[in-house]
Amino acid sequence: MADRSRSGQVALTGWGRTAPTPATVTTAASADEVRALLGEAGPRGLLARGLARSYGDAAQNAGGHVLDTTALDGVLDVDLGAAVVEVEAGVSLDRLMTLLVPLGLFVPVTAGTRYVTVGGAIAADIHGKDHHRTGSFSRHVEWLDLLTADGEVRRIGPDRDPELFWATAGGMGLTGVVLRAAVRMRRIETAQLLVDTDRTPDLDALLELLTATDHLYDYSVAWIDCVARGARLGRSVLTRGRFAHRDELPARHRADPLRYSGSVRLTAPDLFPSGLLNPVTVAAFNEVWYRKAPARRRAQLQSIPTFFHPLDGVGSWNRVYGRRGFVQYQFVVPLGQEETLRCVVERIATSGTASFLAVLKRFGAGDPGYLSFPQEGWTLALDIPVVAGLAELLDGLDELVVAAGGRIYLAKDARVRPDLLPRMYPRLDRFRAVRARVDPGGVFTSDLARRLCL
Repeated sequence: MADRSRSGQVALTGWGRTAPTPATVTTAASADEVRALLGEAGPRGLLARGLARSYGDAAQNAGGHVLDTTALDGVLDVDLGAAVVEVEAGVSLDRLMTLLVPLGLFVPVTAGTRYVTVGGAIAADIHGKDHHRTGSFSRHVEWLDLLTADGEVRRIGPDRDPELFWATAGGMGLTGVVLRAAVRMRRIETAQLLVDTDRTPDLDALLELLTATDHLYDYSVAWIDCVARGARLGRSVLTRGRFAHRDELPARHRADPLRYSGSVRLTAPDLFPSGLLNPVTVAAFNEVWYRKAPARRRAQLQSIPTFFHPLDGVGSWNRVYGRRGFVQYQFVVPLGQEETLRCVVERIATSGTASFLAVLKRFGAGDPGYLSFPQEGWTLALDIPVVAGLAELLDGLDELVVAAGGRIYLAKDARVRPDLLPRMYPRLDRFRAVRARVDPGGVFTSDLARRLCL
């Protein structure tokens, strides 16, 4: 057994860079090393952590142990005929794309960043621009190996201990450590997408266009100007697309249709002042961004990084928000609750906060995961710099969302009140019962779990 690399006490944050807490971080490169760490967890417990792209405190464990899983990054088997890969949980979607896109396979679901581990994708049950077609990530997992608190490795899946599987899918790492998984991939003929773009003048026009056309596309997402008010409230740029077939490519691309490169072009320095993104600068940026988008464009070829992961081209882009950091606020409300969505957008626009990263998608039916976030409806995600009065604003938005039958995404959260959680997640008691069954001593825990009494 290889020696485990221990980095000692480290102050950890989520991607939003708020509320740091110290933990003892240990890197393990095998299941045996992970199992050995169970005996060292102590009263503050243990939590697995991947590439730290959850925005809030889901991957922090104050005063306890944190397991860095990124060394568990093996690709164990690729079945091209069945389009199924078996991988260790620390492998990233970025690495899978680099290896498998040239073979004609694409990940079934990708978030707005490719720097997510497979274990993290399962723990947060990530969703993407194709949720209305294909659901969340865990729907494409055939099985996974879970190390539970008793030291046992259990192979579970939708048809193998489905209660434990659906408590683990979206369970934020609180049922055990995912070690390996088998994931069904998507077949593609090319690494290019055909993308349609429409600029809409307001929120009503956006929702109408999405409702009328979303079913025609594999992928769709809208950027919303959350600073615009009045008649321009919710003006948007909507992009929808699908992977191109080989015969749809220009001749110059057909010789190597599956060529793929996901590169980081530059890295943001840690020098930005906290007030750089304010209502004035964001309003100016949003005006330029909206105006430069075509009013209507059809069948534009875009690469995978351009369409799915534009921010990944800038390393450490979260530093742009300054040392105070930022909050990503993501919620979903059911179809029929468009007035609640409008009210949220209006409150954001008139609040004096500044969000230039605001994206709206239409979800399809949710997964069976007890804490899985998506449900059929509208989801809006906003990056908001930490400023005075932000907590009160978001508390008020929580009340609107809950009253409408919606919920907040736990992978993005750092501040929701625990009394709201049962109303957001009606299967919370089922999750707690499964967690108590497999981890009665509460070995696996996190700052989020303690804050929300999970």
